[in-house]
Amino acid sequence: MSESRISDLRSVALNVPDLSKAEAFYTINWLLEVVAREKDALYLRGTGADHHLLTLHRAETPALRHVTFRARSAAALSTIASDAVAAGGRVVSPLASSDDPAGGQALTVADPQGRILRFVHGDSLHKDAGETRDRPIRLSHVVLNSKAVDGERGFFERVMGLTLSDRTRIMAFLRCNSDHHCIALADGEGPSLNHIAFLMRDLDGVMRGGGRLAEGGYPIVWGPGRHGPGNNLFNYFVDPFGFAIEYTAEVQQVDDSYRTGGPEDWKWPPGRIDHWGISQPPSAKLKEAQKAIFFAKV
Repeated sequence: MSESRISDLRSVALNVPDLSKAEAFYTINWLLEVVAREKDALYLRGTGADHHLLTLHRAETPALRHVTFRARSAAALSTIASDAVAAGGRVVSPLASSDDPAGGQALTVADPQGRILRFVHGDSLHKDAGETRDRPIRLSHVVLNSKAVDGERGFFERVMGLTLSDRTRIMAFLRCNSDHHCIALADGEGPSLNHIAFLMRDLDGVMRGGGRLAEGGYPIVWGPGRHGPGNNLFNYFVDPFGFAIEYTAEVQQVDDSYRTGGPEDWKWPPGRIDHWGISQPPSAKLKEAQKAIFFAKV
């Protein structure tokens, strides 16, 4: 497979106005585990190797603070920095030792639209926690809204070396490894967050998660179903602060032989919005959440 400068999507950082409420939701309902705690921040892990996959920061307004990717090499960090500037972005924090508990080297850049992207290398890893019932393993993907999908995706391809897997009428799906996509750009008012997807072990984990969240007062707002591009299972929710979040599993694995699909390849029959044909359309609550959260200003 063609090698990007990025090996995987590591974590996301969110600003939340009530850190205690956020901790309760993401540990009791979402089943993540706190691995580090600072005065105004929490770091949470899944069962996989990533030191953390979610950071929660205390702030007045809900916002997406940054999206963090793991670079394939230390040298890739310097290349990303120079290419980001050449592509119209800027360096927010130059390459230096990371200031979060995972350690390693870190670089933070902003793309031309103001999306804050962080890149790390040499960060700490956990031993896999093994079969922990219904706890997310890692992040699967992040979808970001874009005013001009095809114009803006070039930054991710040039700077990060991502590859286009599929282009639907409204979304471009980009990959950095064998997962069908680690990031996608969706038509919408950007730079904002569409949703964050957490990888579960299997269909049962996605479905039991739907039941657990509903019992906790957070009903499914779209799903269950199986997507077209990526062929992944889905259940969507909205967290206490308006972030759209997804449980997913069975993400399609691809390589360089995968034929990139276009809009004509991804048209559903009338009345159908997923492979199974049983899912209702996204709820009004989800649609609102998918356009309400913007990147924090830096």
